[in-house]
Amino acid sequence: MKKVIVTTTINPPTEAIRKFEAMKDWELVVIGDLKTPKDYKLNRGVYVTPEEQEKYDKDFSDAVGWNCIQRRNFGLLWANDMKADIVAVVDDDNIPFEGWGENLLLGKDTEVNYYETDLPAFDPVGATNHSHIWHRGYPLQLLPKRDYSRKSKKKINPDVQADFWNGDPDIDAVCRMEHAPDCKFDEKYFPIASNKLSPFNSQNTFLKGTVLKDYFLFPHVGRMDDIWASYYVEAKGFKVVYGKASVFQARNVHDLVRDMKQEYVGYENNLKIVNELPANPEAILNYLPERSKLAFDLYRKHFK
Repeated sequence: MKKVIVTTTINPPTEAIRKFEAMKDWELVVIGDLKTPKDYKLNRGVYVTPEEQEKYDKDFSDAVGWNCIQRRNFGLLWANDMKADIVAVVDDDNIPFEGWGENLLLGKDTEVNYYETDLPAFDPVGATNHSHIWHRGYPLQLLPKRDYSRKSKKKINPDVQADFWNGDPDIDAVCRMEHAPDCKFDEKYFPIASNKLSPFNSQNTFLKGTVLKDYFLFPHVGRMDDIWASYYVEAKGFKVVYGKASVFQARNVHDLVRDMKQEYVGYENNLKIVNELPANPEAILNYLPERSKLAFDLYRKHFK
């Protein structure tokens, strides 16, 4: 089974990158950007330079743009060309715990803590011991309505496993400014799944190779790139399960006001998106700028 780890970075190799590249059952692909050190070098793995990306698909490169995390879409294409069965999408500040990537739930009938809700979206973070915070990209209008009372045990066969993160979790800027949490998620709450669309990110997430054709990190929509990707693939029928924390996030320095501005497009549109996509996944195109739609089209051409 071919297993590939994908990320992008503007930093020298971090502690997390060194740990990921040392994993013998995985192959690491790091996508470079214009700010990535020119002497970036891996001990084991593939570093794809900006020049190599341009040679691979110049039109797609232009549509995505530079100095953005969505360059990791090239990593998804690289993994597809490598015929990956499983792809892990990670951030370079998420330090993997012992046992990371082992005993994955993908493609297996898995008993989960299953939550049913009549709301159009489900927030997985609220189902844990840190119920006062919420996942980045969850519609803020639904926060006071969250209800976790309809819980049961159920078996699902997931296409996506979105593992959690101890330390600084993946929450939006509003939540981070209000709570500034330092989390340790209790393993007893996992795995988690639900009957509705739910946000998952691209910082510690495992995908079956069959998901890649539809999983695209939308550029030019700020910090909703991976959130809208999650809503889209779930609306397409792929099933997600949330796994216990398998990394510690030593979060890179962020300007929270800048983050909030980049999340505003989600604050404004996420509720509409989770209402519309189950009936028509392609409705996501209505929320994308033209350059993003072009990039999505050029990405999908690699799977035809």
